[in-house]
Amino acid sequence: MRKAALIAAIIVAIPVLGVVIFGGQALGLRASLREGAAADEKRSTVVGSLTRNYLLHVPKSSRAGRRTPLVLVFHGGGGHDWNMPGFTHFDELSDEEGFFVAYPDGANQHWNDGRDVSTADDVGFVRALIVELERSYPIDPRRVYATGISNGGFFSNRLACDLTDKIAAIASVAATMPEVLVPLCKPSRPISVLYMQGTDDPLVPIDGGKIGLARAGHGLCISLANAANFWREHDHTSPAPSVFDVPDSANDGTRVHREAWTGGKDDTEVVVYTIKGGGHTWPGGPQYLPRLIVGKTSQNLDATQTIWEFFRTQSIP
Repeated sequence: MRKAALIAAIIVAIPVLGVVIFGGQALGLRASLREGAAADEKRSTVVGSLTRNYLLHVPKSSRAGRRTPLVLVFHGGGGHDWNMPGFTHFDELSDEEGFFVAYPDGANQHWNDGRDVSTADDVGFVRALIVELERSYPIDPRRVYATGISNGGFFSNRLACDLTDKIAAIASVAATMPEVLVPLCKPSRPISVLYMQGTDDPLVPIDGGKIGLARAGHGLCISLANAANFWREHDHTSPAPSVFDVPDSANDGTRVHREAWTGGKDDTEVVVYTIKGGGHTWPGGPQYLPRLIVGKTSQNLDATQTIWEFFRTQSIP
């Protein structure tokens, strides 16, 4: 019965946020996400022959002439720029903490993370976007960060590989590292990396393997442990992590385990949040699909707040 229900849900599904939404739940979520993006400015830049779009949120607390951090937030495959403000609530945190947020839009609703899901020059797009914003606003060029969920998380890993001169640190949610990216990844300097991954993610297996519903058709990823080891070795961090279990305050069937390897070159670190019992979700965000489809959303961790607390300590030397 469980398998039949899953198949039926997939058949009637439509893509949102890189996974699937169905029926009335899709309409309600889409409406709430669009409302979340209403206060952001729709902008575009030309890269090659393509006009690329993004949303920009200017913090209410921004001061003229003050160098200000920039956070780039990438949607999942099949998603849009307008998905992410209401989904992550980075706008609200931006207003409180005083950093810019940009939500880029994929050329074909996907990001070229090294797998065969897009052929667009997305690294070129992100470079052009950063240059444009640094020219127009008091962006601190040493404090530009990238984060995303699913395909957006995989793409953030690629930016850590290919745009290390512009990106100070990345945070990847519900995504480890594409297998095809690993031998090609040649960062120009040490870079701090954070991962958040659920042990029960039905689309991105925490132990590595095929990506996607029913594990078909979307390439391979390496395990969370191997992804963390890749960046630990690159950054030359301490061999042993500090370990912490986040208190179980939500009682939602999930637990959060944190490991942090510090002492890397240029004060870099690698931090891993393992969401025990968690699914293909943004911790602290909405349960945007039934657990049968994407697994549980942990409320024991606020991913947005946690990611910013990690970013705010990182900068390009």
